[in-house]
Amino acid sequence: MNPPDTAALRAPGRRQAAPTLAGALVMVLTAGLLSACGDAPRLDACAWMKEPVDTAGRTVVLVDDSASVRGKTAGRDYAHSIGRLLAEVVDRKDTISVGSFSGDSAQITWIAKDRSTDWVKDNDNSINQKKRKQQAAGCLTDLVGKAESATPQSGGSNVLAALTAGVSSLDGASGSRSLLVLTDGLSTTGCADLRAAAFRDTSEVNAIARVCAARDEIPSLTGVDLTLAGLGQPATDQPAPTAAQRTWLTALWRKLCGADTAAPGTSCTLAPTAIGTAGRRAPGKKQPQDPAIHYADDRPETYQLPGAALFDTNSSTVRPQALPLLNDVAVRARTTPGSRVAVLGYVDPRGRPDNNQQLSQARANAVKKVLTGLGVKRVTAHGRGLPTGCSKPAHAAGSRMTAEEKLQCDRRVDIEIIRK
Repeated sequence: MNPPDTAALRAPGRRQAAPTLAGALVMVLTAGLLSACGDAPRLDACAWMKEPVDTAGRTVVLVDDSASVRGKTAGRDYAHSIGRLLAEVVDRKDTISVGSFSGDSAQITWIAKDRSTDWVKDNDNSINQKKRKQQAAGCLTDLVGKAESATPQSGGSNVLAALTAGVSSLDGASGSRSLLVLTDGLSTTGCADLRAAAFRDTSEVNAIARVCAARDEIPSLTGVDLTLAGLGQPATDQPAPTAAQRTWLTALWRKLCGADTAAPGTSCTLAPTAIGTAGRRAPGKKQPQDPAIHYADDRPETYQLPGAALFDTNSSTVRPQALPLLNDVAVRARTTPGSRVAVLGYVDPRGRPDNNQQLSQARANAVKKVLTGLGVKRVTAHGRGLPTGCSKPAHAAGSRMTAEEKLQCDRRVDIEIIRK
């Protein structure tokens, strides 16, 4: 008797089972290969930072998005220039928010809110902790990069208003509160509008601070660790301050943020960080128009010296008593880098009309000779004859000029220190 046909004895269902299982195995293997080839979605290395963490410390990073920082073709690269500052945030395991600011009222465009940098929480493995710490630093760099490339909501820049907004965002923090503001410090709106600033001396710094205090625009920084980075470093295709003007700008922000008078638990640090230049900006949305700061380059520093202090009547010989006054002007000219000096001579209408031009030129030449002898380079002299107008002296403010005051103002010498 022949043995039964084993194939014939198989149930129909069992005959289908083998190919179904094989197909499933093929699908699993194919999916694995596709994943290995990179076709599957990549994991977000920053996803863990979005999980809420009850950390005591909080940091807010605000990036200036005004025209002077953005530039026309390439802006400042804060993201890859402040690695040390971001590393300090990660070391503290702070919760961090990142945004950019623009406009008169410092409108904040938030890129990320309340991201954790706690690389230790629920992570006991030292190797994994090191990896997460590196991830946190890289993710923060990316967030700052997005903030510096954001389209401004409006033109202008009000750095003090940004400080106020940043401090408000730190409200409710139970532990340390840190504010990192990345800016060139060149406000074009608000009480610290620098478009008309001369960038010259501490008296101007104090005057700006008094105006801001009177207008109640200086933020309360009590209990906040403020760091300003990038001061005096606009985009490379924008007008740039001289070294002396950067020093003035630093003094201004030290004054406005209370760096020298900070209360306990409060600090204001002006980080001497060199900010690099980003790559060429890709064409995008039309940018808002911003007012420009020219650092008084086109506004000469003018010393208006009355003729009576310099010369006797109808004389072009400088009086000995005038030498200390001219020495002060010479010191100012010598200590203004890259400057040139123009001496402009004027006479009053009492002289002979045919002698006005000659006398005014002779007086300008005499002052030029004194300044040159005092070490001033690049001096020119111009006789202007009769002046076309005369501004009211400071001591006569609120009253009409007398005839004598008018004559003294007419017969004067203007010394212009031009920063070019």
